[in-house]
Parts: sequence; structure tokens; C-alpha cells
Amino acid sequence: MALKDFYEDKKFVQARIAYIRVAAILVFLFLLIGLWNLQVLQSNYYKELAERNQIRSITLVAPRGKILDRNGQIIVDNRPSFTLSLMREHLASIENSLELLASGLNLEVEFLKSQVEKHRRQPSYLPIVIKEDLTAADLAFIESHRIEFPGLDVIRQPRRFYREGQLAAHLLGYVGEISEKQLETDEFKGYCKAGDFVGKAGIERVYNRILTGIDGQKRVVVDSRGREVALLDTVEPVPGNDLRLTIDLDIQRAAENGFGEKGGAAVSLDPRTGEVLSLVSRPAFDPNSFSSRISKKEWDDLIKDPRKPMQNRAIQSRFPPGSVFKIIMTIAGLQEGILKPGYTDFCSGSTVMYGRPFACHKKGGHGTVDLHKAIVNSCNVFFYHLGQKMGIDKIAYWAQRMGLGQKTGIDLPSEDTGLMPSPEWKKRVLKADWYAGETISVAIGQGYVSLTLIQTARAFGGFGVGGVFKTPHVVSAEELKRWGKMPDFSTERQFKLDEQTFQIVSRGLWGVVNEWGTGRRAAVPGFDVGGKTGTAQVVGREAQKAAVGEKKEEYEDNAWFVGYAPIHSAQIAAAVFVEHGGHGGESAAPIIHDMFQVFYDKNNKPGGTPMQISMRQERID
Repeated sequence: MALKDFYEDKKFVQARIAYIRVAAILVFLFLLIGLWNLQVLQSNYYKELAERNQIRSITLVAPRGKILDRNGQIIVDNRPSFTLSLMREHLASIENSLELLASGLNLEVEFLKSQVEKHRRQPSYLPIVIKEDLTAADLAFIESHRIEFPGLDVIRQPRRFYREGQLAAHLLGYVGEISEKQLETDEFKGYCKAGDFVGKAGIERVYNRILTGIDGQKRVVVDSRGREVALLDTVEPVPGNDLRLTIDLDIQRAAENGFGEKGGAAVSLDPRTGEVLSLVSRPAFDPNSFSSRISKKEWDDLIKDPRKPMQNRAIQSRFPPGSVFKIIMTIAGLQEGILKPGYTDFCSGSTVMYGRPFACHKKGGHGTVDLHKAIVNSCNVFFYHLGQKMGIDKIAYWAQRMGLGQKTGIDLPSEDTGLMPSPEWKKRVLKADWYAGETISVAIGQGYVSLTLIQTARAFGGFGVGGVFKTPHVVSAEELKRWGKMPDFSTERQFKLDEQTFQIVSRGLWGVVNEWGTGRRAAVPGFDVGGKTGTAQVVGREAQKAAVGEKKEEYEDNAWFVGYAPIHSAQIAAAVFVEHGGHGGESAAPIIHDMFQVFYDKNNKPGGTPMQISMRQERID
């Protein structure tokens, strides 16, 4: 029995040894296959991973093209700066040290954490931006803490520099980091990537493709601390194209300075071509604030500011034009044949129409007035009666033919249409019928009518060249063709302006500035300036009188002046709107004067002009 047990135990042990041998052989085969897989089949993959730990690709950001005025003066340039980025493969090693990093770089810990989270899911080859515009102290801190923070890279990166600060801010726009939503649009698809800075508004946005360069790249060898030890190769960045505007920086400065602390807008253009010479919106913002990532507090302050500094009042805001609209009424009346040579009216200071009184601004009235006197003295009663005779349909027809109540097509984003009311408009929008009494308010630029600065300047300038209304633009057709972009001037329009209409209205506009009119402060010696002042009420007269303290200025009338020069053949046209500026002749006309004076000094010689000589001769006769 004992011998049998011995043989059975021996067989059991031998069986176990056999199993162990098979298991050992299988394990060996498994290890051999794994080694083959690592060393042969996936050798390139793991070689690439190893090289990634030593070789780093660094983006060399291309500078954006400069923006220049029509004379070659640089308005927008680039400045050198340094940006701190974190390579994504080192993220895990420093996430526990974010407080130290934030303290050393004078950042809020929460901001730093949000930056990490924001970019965590982006492609692994894109670094995480930690801080831009590094100071000397920042650079010293980074260099002294390389061991604690491996994977940090200091990259030289050009930043946008707006040389004139707030000047022309709404025209130029600003740049900012592209959003995920923008990346998905056709506007930026194909040539922009996450982290890029792109145009967000104004010229910077409309002509972003022209201004954007092509980034370069360099490959370097780094040690375990992330320090560069060797340069492998470099592809230099290609700068963006410089863009020359139609803007005259000297005229722009003159217009900006004229506003002082007041809000409002101003536009000047060459009506012969549609080239915009200046475009002002006040209050403004400093686009340099956006060159690096603007803080949430700064952005909230701009957005919540009750004066709305981000709004481009020159093309995005509409205002009742006041007495400026009387010139549109005059042109319409003459073209329709309602106003004829020798036409007069009587102003006693007010008139009753449709059962209610309508007052003139002159309490005692103007007495008997002809058309010239009505324009120069801005007689309300004269134009009340003219509006009644014409009716809203004819007024709207001629206003729209001059481009009012429609977009001009200027090459800037978010242009407003303004509003030229009509019975069809009121029925469609307000679901109500038009009342004849509403036409009387429209006749003096009140009621529903509201215009933008750009369309008003275009309308007056188009009249000044005989009825041709060019599409306003801030980049010339020649400049666009230079960069392979075809200009779109599809909003250009014209109508045959009767010579009699041109002569009568021109003389009236000239009289407003050069005779006893309200626009005397717009006059430029030697330059036949013509124009029209306008005053648009913000609140009723009783509320104005009752206002005291801070409220008093808020209730002041808005001031207009629109004009062109020289009166016989316009070279420059402009519109100025001053918020709470009072009378147009007091606050808006001097700004026109400043712009026209600069233009005249640069483009004309002193001396008598045809209109001055003609008017002097008429007075002698």
C-alpha cells in the first residue's frame, strides 16, 4: 500500500511539473511576442514618443500687417512682447504647484486654473497660455524656478499697438483671441486655429485675411527641465500685408479734438470717390486693452458703461436730424415743382395745422420769407407748410433716392439702416395708419425720421457733386485689387439733379455759413463752405427748464451740422453730431470748420472762389 502511494505521488508531481513547464513556455512566448511588438512592429511609434520628450516644436507667431492712413502715416503697428506657455505633456507635473506659479507671476489662482481647464481638451500639440506680456520680474521668476516648473516656454510674440490710443478706435476695431464659435464659421475657417488673435471689430475684422500673416515654426532640443539645448531647424513667419486706408490722420485728429469731453460722432468723405477721410465716435475705448487678453472686469466695465463706448455712433446709431432735414425737403420740393422761383410764405411764429399748433423756433416769427431766407434762418413754419403740400409719400421717395433710411454699404461691420418713415413702413412695423399730422413733424426732421451720420454725409456730398451718391469706403478700390479682393460698390446710386435745384440749394447752404445764418462758425476763409445746422430735442422744453444739476446736461438738445465745400463742386463733405451739444451752430459747426480747415490747407491754395465772387457781385447789383 505504501509503494502504491509512492507511485501515485510521483505521477502527481510529474504532472505538476509538466503544467509548470507549459505555463513557463507560454509566458516566455508572450514576452517574446511583446518584445517583438515593441522592438519591431511599433518601433517607429515609440521612437516618436521618445523624440517628443527631447524635440519640441515652437510656433513663431507672424506679426499682423500695419495699418496706415492715406499718406502713409502708421496708425496701427506691432510691439514686441513675451508670452509664457505650458507644454501639455507637463501639465500633470505642475498642477499641484499652480498656487506657487500664480503667486510668482502675480496672477489669481482661479484665473490660472480656469486657463488650464479651458485648454485641457484642445489638441495636445497646442500649448496652454499662462500669461502674456511678461514683465522683467516675471522672466526672472520663471528662470529661477525651471526645476519646479518643467515644460514652461517663453515665446516672443508680437502684439498689436495702436499708436494713437483711442483715436479712430471704432474705425480700426481691435483684435482678440479667436473663439471656438468663430473657428467654426466660414469667415475664419481654414486659416485660423485655436489660440490665434484675429480681428474682432472694425477694419481689423473686415480685412482680417489681408492683415493676417503665416506663422512660422522652429524645432529645438530640450533637456529634462525644458531648456533649449540645440536648434534643429526654423521656418520663418511671413508677416501680414500692410493696409493703407483712405483716412487722413490729420483730419481725424482735428475732428477728435473738437469734441473735447462731449459724446457724438463725425464723418467726412470725398463725395467724388466715396473715400472716407475721417470717422469719429465718442466716447471711445482704447483698443490696446484688447492686444492682450482683457480681464473680465475691464470688459464688464466697458459693456455696462451707460455712455456705451463700444458703440460706433457714426454708423450704428440713428438720430433725429432736426433742421438738417429741411435741405432734403427743399431738394424734394424743387424736384417736384412745388417750390418755384419767387415762392414765399409767411411766418408769424406758429401755425395751426390739423387742429393743433406748430411753433417756429423764433417766437416773433420771420415774417415773409422766400426759400433762400427760409434755409438761412431755418424757418419751421415755411417747412411745415411745404411738408403739408408734398405729403409723406413724395418726401420719402426723394429721401430714399438720396440713400436715407438705407445702408450705405460702407466696408465696416454692423451698419444701421436709419429710418425714413412711410405709410407702408408704419403699417408693416407699427400696424397702424399714417396720419397727416405726422408728416408735419417729419418735414423739420422730427417724428419718426432718424438717420445715421454716414448716410447723411453721403447724401449731402452726393448732392454737392450733382446727384451722384458713391458708396463710402475706408479702403480704396486700388488697395483692395492689390491684395486680390474685388471692391463692392453696389450701393452707389444717382439721379438727374435739375441745375436750378442745385443752384438754389447751394446758395442757401452757402448763406447759412457765410451770410447771417446759424452756421457761421463753420466758415473757412478762402474755401466756399456750405451747410446746415440742426437741433434735435431730447425732451420737451418744459422738462429742459425744470432740469437741474447733473440732469440739466442730459436734457440738452442734440446738435447737428452737415455740409460740404467748395459749394460749387464738392471736394469734401461731412456730418457732425454732438450729444447734448445744444445748438448745431455752437458745438457742431466748429468741428466741421476744423476738419475743412485741415483739408483746405493740404489741398487748396488761398484766394477768392467762384461762389464768393458771384455772391459779392449779386449784392453790388
